[in-house]
Amino acid sequence: MRLTDKETKEKIGRLTRRDFDEDEIYTFPVTLCHNDIDRDGERFSEEALAEMAELFIGKTGIFDHAPSAVNQMARIYDTEVVTDDSRTTKLGTPYQYLKGYAYMVRTAENADTITLIDGGILKEVSVSCSASRRTCSVCGAADMACGHVKGEVYDGKHCHTVLSGITDAYEWSFVAVPAQVGAGVMKQYKGGTTMEDFTPITTQEAFTAAAQPLIEAAVTEAVKQYEGYLSPEAHQKALDEQAAAHKTTLLAALRTKAAMQAGLPVELADRLTGETEEALCKDAEKLAALTKSAHGSYHFSAENGEADGVSAAFYKKNPKLARKEN
Repeated sequence: MRLTDKETKEKIGRLTRRDFDEDEIYTFPVTLCHNDIDRDGERFSEEALAEMAELFIGKTGIFDHAPSAVNQMARIYDTEVVTDDSRTTKLGTPYQYLKGYAYMVRTAENADTITLIDGGILKEVSVSCSASRRTCSVCGAADMACGHVKGEVYDGKHCHTVLSGITDAYEWSFVAVPAQVGAGVMKQYKGGTTMEDFTPITTQEAFTAAAQPLIEAAVTEAVKQYEGYLSPEAHQKALDEQAAAHKTTLLAALRTKAAMQAGLPVELADRLTGETEEALCKDAEKLAALTKSAHGSYHFSAENGEADGVSAAFYKKNPKLARKEN
């Protein structure tokens, strides 16, 4: 099938990031699935085929249902439900199938794949989808909970499972042996578990046993993801410690400043009390007044001789600060 008409180009163009020339694109039709009973004793309802016709547009084609980005080789750009008037299903109803139209971008790497498709080697296809309902064809019971056995005949009715309520389409694959003769389907029910492998949970113990590994795995992943990060409590503690250290440094600087402004030796700065600069200055002024009244002049004075021991020690260490009293 060649890319020749405008409508086909437009449909493919909705899925690509740029326009491609005709020679760059390879297109081919594919029968995705049908409404006949398959090897697993299941079939899609006619409504399911119509639902999948919409859901499979844009879905990727891979090999053997292996979900890997490097395994992608084609994509569906259009679908239609076809009625084949030349044949009927095992139930004697009109045979319908979902036909997909796929495209590939020609590259040197996929040239062999295109040759195998054209040669009929890559042919059988299987789809992966999710069905919300599976009912007994004999009595209509949900989830085949009625006890009827697939493959058996009850009052002339062939027992099988009818799949309907398609909620999602995942991908389609080239496979060697599909479940559906003539197409192939890998059916999944409610999120990916095949019903043949499904065991219902009926007790709290069974639920805990099933859920606990998932919970532990999620916790382990979360711990690994945030490894090295501080907890909110540890982070707040670090902030508090940083703030306390900053406050201590700031108060020490303010004490020194207040002492120098009051004319006190810096050795007396640690004696000052107060939590603000204003409080420290007032305390420094009081201490300066007490020191001066008790010892006279507390500054170094050439006329009065040696000052008290504290001032003498201070000015000895800081000779440039020494000054005379007037």
